[in-house]
Amino acid sequence: MAKEKTDLVYGTLDMLILKSLQHEPVHGLGIANRIQQMSDEVLRVEQGSLYPALYRLEAQGWIAAEWGKSENNRKARFYKLTATGRKQLTAETDHWARLTAAINLVLAKA
Repeated sequence: MAKEKTDLVYGTLDMLILKSLQHEPVHGLGIANRIQQMSDEVLRVEQGSLYPALYRLEAQGWIAAEWGKSENNRKARFYKLTATGRKQLTAETDHWARLTAAINLVLAKA
């Protein structure tokens, strides 16, 4: 059986990161693990994609970071959603719902 392709659609990583930070601050590895868990182990975010996205989201003001200690007592940057980030998450979630509904319409008629 061929390995299932699970590459993220362009632009969805930002939305998934914002969603993973919706309830509490999390460090980078924790964000990747949370996305993997929330997707029932289907989506895996590699560090080479995750950290550039975190820096970009921080530069846009959608997330903020501060140093703290991880579960294993190591120094780590913890990221949290800002008020602007919450608004962006809502906008991106709404856009995703419209987009997937339109794709489902095309697939149903094809």
